[in-house]
Amino acid sequence: MDFSSRLLLLLEVVELGSFTKVSEQRNVDRSVISKHISRLEDELGVRLLNRTTRSLSLTAAGSEMVNQARSLRTLLNDTHRLAQNYHAEPKGVLRITSSTLFGRQYVQQAVEVFQQQYPDVDIELRLEDRVVDMVREGFDIGFRIGKPKNSSLIIRKIARNRLLIVASPKFIQKYGEINTVQQLESLPATAYAAPGLLIDKFRYLDDNNESKHFQLKVAYKVNDVEMVTKSAVAGNTLAVVTAQMIDNEILEGKLVPIMTQLHLDDFGTFYAVYPHRDAPIKTKLFIETLRAIVGDDVPIWEKHIPNFQKLYGRVG
Repeated sequence: MDFSSRLLLLLEVVELGSFTKVSEQRNVDRSVISKHISRLEDELGVRLLNRTTRSLSLTAAGSEMVNQARSLRTLLNDTHRLAQNYHAEPKGVLRITSSTLFGRQYVQQAVEVFQQQYPDVDIELRLEDRVVDMVREGFDIGFRIGKPKNSSLIIRKIARNRLLIVASPKFIQKYGEINTVQQLESLPATAYAAPGLLIDKFRYLDDNNESKHFQLKVAYKVNDVEMVTKSAVAGNTLAVVTAQMIDNEILEGKLVPIMTQLHLDDFGTFYAVYPHRDAPIKTKLFIETLRAIVGDDVPIWEKHIPNFQKLYGRVG
């Protein structure tokens, strides 16, 4: 490991917070990481980290070196990225992160098409329902619902993602037709939940065009969006879902859109996000591949819901 690599290793230790986490990520012994950091300190002639049995903290010199390491990482990434733009055909590794369901439904399709067209590109796809740090974790593209809070990221719209309320015929037979917000709020529902997050409130416009919200009576919380839909199919609960979460359940009569007169807000928009405006050609081509699969004005998932463009206060 040369000096530059050790400097980047220091940055990794600081960002992950411990030698142990870095050793686990790199699949090497912790003592190897400690040895390289000590070697870096010897080369620079200054202490960079204050070590205790329980924690690490940066010295003043260490803070300055970490800033230099960040600049070095940016320079190296930019250099590789610019070089890739001169390739006649895309090549190298493309690292992608996506929410789980969207990744299974559409990103995987795009991977299959893309690798047939560009076999010299190796792809790593990470599916997880958290917002990753694109730069720190080294991803080329991320697919997310909603605009990222990090304004330094470049965004491209993929497709809208609208809400609907669904219940099974069995549920409707048990509870009767659901025509009012009061009824809706009184019936058992399934909601997506994760640590620190419960999606059980939704906005709508009332008859006076004023923004209001309804709150579900949550009988089942689950941290997997596919389970939200499956729970509604089972007939014990209703659910508020996005159009993207629907496969053929409505076409097959397993679910029915309810309260379709309610003017619902959209849930959000799918975006592709990437760290640099002059992204490598492989990044741009993959986004175009995905957009061809998803569709432009009307995303493919809305075609699974008959007459959806006129439901929930919409006209197109």
